[in-house]
Amino acid sequence: MKKQEVAERIQKLRKTIDRHRYLYHVLDRIEISDAALDSLKHELKKLEDEFPDLITPDSPTQRVGGEAQDKFQKVRHAVPMLSLEDVFSEEEFSDWHTRIKKLIPDVRHPELFGELKFDGLAVSVLYENGIFVRGATRGDGETGEDVTQNLRTIESIPLRLEFHGAVSGRLAAYEKAIRRALVSGMVEVRGEVIITKKNFEKINAAQKRKSEKIYANPRNLAAGSIRQLDPAITASRRLDFFAYELVTDMGQKTHSEEHELLALLGFKSDTEAKHLSSMKEVYVFHEAVSKKRDALDYHIDGIVVQMNDNALFGRLGVVGKAPRGAVAFKFPPEEATTHVLDIRSQVGRTGVLTPVAHLEPVSIGGVVVSRATLHNMDEIE
Repeated sequence: MKKQEVAERIQKLRKTIDRHRYLYHVLDRIEISDAALDSLKHELKKLEDEFPDLITPDSPTQRVGGEAQDKFQKVRHAVPMLSLEDVFSEEEFSDWHTRIKKLIPDVRHPELFGELKFDGLAVSVLYENGIFVRGATRGDGETGEDVTQNLRTIESIPLRLEFHGAVSGRLAAYEKAIRRALVSGMVEVRGEVIITKKNFEKINAAQKRKSEKIYANPRNLAAGSIRQLDPAITASRRLDFFAYELVTDMGQKTHSEEHELLALLGFKSDTEAKHLSSMKEVYVFHEAVSKKRDALDYHIDGIVVQMNDNALFGRLGVVGKAPRGAVAFKFPPEEATTHVLDIRSQVGRTGVLTPVAHLEPVSIGGVVVSRATLHNMDEIE
């Protein structure tokens, strides 16, 4: 086969493999068997091995590659990755909403947008001319760690941005800006790295068979997996990614449009997200999500509610390290019933004795609890 024919075959294989990656890891659809897909990947690998000069950074074969790293380099975020203020009740949410409305008295009924609050690790992914070039953790909000090689292993993060579907409706107004950015520009997307409940159970089952450490919860395992120095270990964890913010200005006016643009560019985004026109709708959404959380494939710990209008969101500014225009409306702490097997005294550094209950292990919010201190006698009684 001549080199030109090889180049054309490689291009066709990459396009086919990436299409099936998108169908499976983003749309949760399967059109061919694992064996058939593996054969396509194998053929691509053989051709690239024969013609290494045809390998490109966005090739499916480059998802896991390179040597293990000694340490992570620091990355300064062009736009700070902020945290969110937490509220835990309708009263606290109402207080937040009242404070916000006082700051924008000229807007009588600001539209809100609600989405799931994923329980994982927030990261930023950066694309140059449409190709994935860097990924970083949140860190302290100003500076994170470069975890590019590890994020490349996540199949739901595209290595190349392209349109998935026709550009229509409101998004048609942004098509030129998007295409320009994909050809010669930088695009930054933020989202959450997670491990599904099913994969978490599989990993722990394998750990148990090997008599090795059982992981406490998916969130910590996802965070630890992204900070592995060996990308091969990260790849073995089968992480997932949900995009929730398009940092790059492509003309989008609302946060809901960002979700639509992210889906158009090939990212998995929150299908539960919706417009909320009143506090009552927020409470209904919060309650509905709370009831279905156990049935979801992944852990969540609440919803995020924010100003849908991006201009309003920016106008409200930042207090500390949190934007005023968004809030995390958390679910009440989970509860569980178990048995006290024994009570033993524990000696503290100062010599104080604290009674500790040894419990029949019980899972609460993905964490296995087997001990609890009993120093609050009034609560125990």
